[in-house]
Amino acid sequence: MSDLLNNPNCMRKVEEELERIVGRERKVEESDINKLLYLQASAKESLRLHPPIPLLLPRNSTEDTIYNGYFIPKDTQVLINAYAIGRDPEVWDDPLDFKPERFLNKNIETTGQNFGLIPFGAGRRICMGYVLGQRMLHLTTATLINTFHWEVDDSTTPKMIDMTEKMGITLKKLVPLKMVIEIIS
Repeated sequence: MSDLLNNPNCMRKVEEELERIVGRERKVEESDINKLLYLQASAKESLRLHPPIPLLLPRNSTEDTIYNGYFIPKDTQVLINAYAIGRDPEVWDDPLDFKPERFLNKNIETTGQNFGLIPFGAGRRICMGYVLGQRMLHLTTATLINTFHWEVDDSTTPKMIDMTEKMGITLKKLVPLKMVIEIIS
């Protein structure tokens, strides 16, 4: 929500897509999510910038390896920094900008197959709750946006939302988002 409120044009595109595909007469259903391509792209972009767990579970190297000129001995514990990967300028154009369009018409998924976007990990150690998390993220966000009109409070304007994060086992906003909601009739 912070990313969408900070980028009103993106929020408007999600709202228009929901209006076109779901409408206001009924609730968003799980079967609608596959048709909400801009919503999915916005979620991927948000997960790229703000992975739920910035450092993935540690792994151990299974053999001696040389990677980028560095020798990594067998049984070395390796931490994967999903936060840094999602902001890497060698992988992403304008890596700090929120641009859901970068995921439209591209087969980049959060399933761990594309190593530039691994908010849930990859391989055998991908998050067990990945499928549930994906469904809930899309369904909840779509329902909230389709049911309410969202604005930042009077003391904040778009592009002024504090996006500072607090690092820990999970990634959180340092300053909670304050929003004003209005029920859409």
